[in-house]
Amino acid sequence: MEHWRDHKQALPLGYMACCASTTNGWGLPRELPGTGAIAQALIDAGAPVDGDPGDQETPLITAASYGDAEVAKVLIDAGADVNARSAPDSGGVPGGTALLHAAVFGMTEVLDLLVEAGAAVRSLEEAAAAGNIEGWLRPESRLQARIRALVFAADHQRLPVIDQLIAADTPVDAFDEEWGRQALRVAAQNGRPASVRRLLAYGADPNLRDKDGLTALDWCRPGRRSVDGPGHTDVEAILAQLTRT
Repeated sequence: MEHWRDHKQALPLGYMACCASTTNGWGLPRELPGTGAIAQALIDAGAPVDGDPGDQETPLITAASYGDAEVAKVLIDAGADVNARSAPDSGGVPGGTALLHAAVFGMTEVLDLLVEAGAAVRSLEEAAAAGNIEGWLRPESRLQARIRALVFAADHQRLPVIDQLIAADTPVDAFDEEWGRQALRVAAQNGRPASVRRLLAYGADPNLRDKDGLTALDWCRPGRRSVDGPGHTDVEAILAQLTRT
């Protein structure tokens, strides 16, 4: 398949890795069952589990980006390289592993599968997303790394990691200079009510506006959410009481 969504080309196995997350545009249910079974059938028929040489990313990286845990498990069980990296000029996170893609895009279920399968954790930020920063958070850890780690912890609702980072004097309302992300805003946008409550308990400002003048509540509302999810209703109810109009 050529010129499909943000991929110049997509072999059938790579297509299945992102198919389920795009079904709403076709009028199909968002939770589309059976993607793992089709991925397994393709592998059984000889589809290369890590894609072809020269591909921008492996099917596992695609599954991590789009959050298809069913396909990700099939790929992992079939021996996919959990530490493969995408091309330096790829979309998503150029040069990133499947674990980093899952971390950046908030795909916790796939991230947990990758960690269980032995995928390497290579930074404080990835460790925060995975929920265990033991050995990674040090006195010399850079401020921006701690801020990014707080964003990842909030996105994946790793509440003990949020506690540890705040205890290490990570500013709760700071913006990440590399990607422009901020913990409360990302937690609101992705519908993470437990993280929103914990950040507010640490003094996060619900009225803080980003460079576009938007609050966390604005990012929680339809049209700016990454995807629609059950957590957004709770987050909106929490923030609506605290945000000035």
